Amino acid sequence: MRIEKMVLCFVVCLFIGKVNAQDSLQVSSPDGKLSYRFILNADGKIAYEVQYKQRPIILPSGLGLTKAQYAGNNWNSQFSITKTEKKSTNSVWKPVYGERSEIADKYNELVVALETKNRAGITMQIIVRAYNEGVAFKYFFPENRKYQIADIGQEETNFIFPSNSKAFFTKNAQGAYEEKALTGWTSGAELPLTLHLSNGLWACIAQADQSNFPRMRLHTVATDQLQSRLFGELTETSPFGSPWRVVMVAEKPGALLENNFIIQNLNPPTPLTNTDWIKPGKVMREMTLSTVGAKKLIDFAVEQQIDYILFDAGWYGSEYEVASDATKVSPLKSLDLKEVIAYGKARGKGVLLYVNHRAMERQLDTILPLFKSWGVAGVKYGFVHTGSHRWTTWLYDAVKKAAHYGLILDIHDEFTPTGWSRTWPNLLTQEGVRGNEEFPDATHNTILPFTRFIAGAADYTYCFNEKRLLNTKCHQLALSIINYSPLQTLYWYGRPENYTNRDEIELWKYLPTTWEETKVLDGEPGTNVTIARRKGEEWFVGAITNNDARTITIPTDFLSKKKQYEVWVYTDAEGKVSKQVTNSKDIQTFSLVAKGGVALRFIPKK
Repeated sequence: MRIEKMVLCFVVCLFIGKVNAQDSLQVSSPDGKLSYRFILNADGKIAYEVQYKQRPIILPSGLGLTKAQYAGNNWNSQFSITKTEKKSTNSVWKPVYGERSEIADKYNELVVALETKNRAGITMQIIVRAYNEGVAFKYFFPENRKYQIADIGQEETNFIFPSNSKAFFTKNAQGAYEEKALTGWTSGAELPLTLHLSNGLWACIAQADQSNFPRMRLHTVATDQLQSRLFGELTETSPFGSPWRVVMVAEKPGALLENNFIIQNLNPPTPLTNTDWIKPGKVMREMTLSTVGAKKLIDFAVEQQIDYILFDAGWYGSEYEVASDATKVSPLKSLDLKEVIAYGKARGKGVLLYVNHRAMERQLDTILPLFKSWGVAGVKYGFVHTGSHRWTTWLYDAVKKAAHYGLILDIHDEFTPTGWSRTWPNLLTQEGVRGNEEFPDATHNTILPFTRFIAGAADYTYCFNEKRLLNTKCHQLALSIINYSPLQTLYWYGRPENYTNRDEIELWKYLPTTWEETKVLDGEPGTNVTIARRKGEEWFVGAITNNDARTITIPTDFLSKKKQYEVWVYTDAEGKVSKQVTNSKDIQTFSLVAKGGVALRFIPKK
């Protein structure tokens, strides 16, 4: 039985102090490098600032919420502080799966209780947690019998950065990235938003535990100043809180990805007591939607050590028609689904079914137990609505319901993770990325690890032999190591007969999809990236360049000094994959072709 396991937990209450004491309004990270200072201005407005080693990250920036309907009852002015409280937590927990086998959850917390002149006795709190990896804060309304309803029309969280800082901007989850100055944006920025500050530091604005609140995007309101904007209003009953607003800080961009476990730390632990049925793995799409084709794919999956086959759009009819019924196979298909499921189970392979949001909205409570009775392993939710309070809570509930029936999940299209997979680890992956089926260039791929993948896993849908690819084959192999996804969808447009040269896809036969250790060895968004990941005693390394040729050096000091390794090296050679085997643990230097990459597998010798 695999459950999220708490190894150590230590919580100490440090301070309940006088509200005018300055130290009661500041909290620092355990290593003392990061600090968050809460500010109550003379006019009763509230603000905050963030510093790293006394260098500015967020300059004094306003906070607040406005009500949905009633003018004059906003939570953005006329504040007074009623109490402050501090505590510290130091724990380590083991995720069901992930990019690392253990996660440290170590922070200092500050809670500032506030009331306004027109709401005596009604409290709103600002809860702040300072980690070594970043700071996080949220708005929270404790239970109040006098005032139970929290009406929120808009959020006014501001982020003022040092002058001349730049951000890696995309306006939607599946969009392309552009490095932009913080001024004059005509649309909001999708989160996470990674920034290169003018003082040389790197920062990332993200959100965590966005499960019962509208999605937030960031808009420019003045030069170097960003402000939150929600996807609509909401009304909830106290106790109730916003998602965490996260400000990650690092001296190198790779540290942002290495430290992205802060997002999971800000989500609740899983309530599941048995997670043995949650099995990550590799996936291949069944293109023929037929019994014959599916059995042929399962045989290929056995040979290539692929764990799941996926029936994508069309198996139950047109996904865009309300009349299509996801409780039965379309009569237009030569597909005996139950026969295929039984054939796969006999060979240790699971079947995943795609369902469009149209059918899910009408049939979710019917299809989940039905799929379970058929022996289906999981579901891929497609074209889900995102952003609004209604559809956020609906989707979260849909993930929870799937867990009840023991079904793993992949959510596609515009959904971006905020750490739900810690609470509901049956949500193995999601799209929310401009992936391979949209054929992005190599420069885009070097940006993703420092931006989108900070939020968590992404289903990139690899297309290995497609003529439309803009990058080399080794670039694709390396990406499968660089891009984290517990469900790794390979050969997106491919069929078994397309892969006659098995040597070129050998690496994917042995590729894990979850890891015990992750290290970003080198890179910067838009240029190149090198990432090393460990599973058991084996290490896999992926390195890619942008649209330019580049010579890279891969240090090997992450390897055990006590072990000898056989090293499989996959490089580009005249448009094909070339493999070499060496025993060298020395620093590796490679001349990458434009849009190219290199992939390595380190196997310890017995």
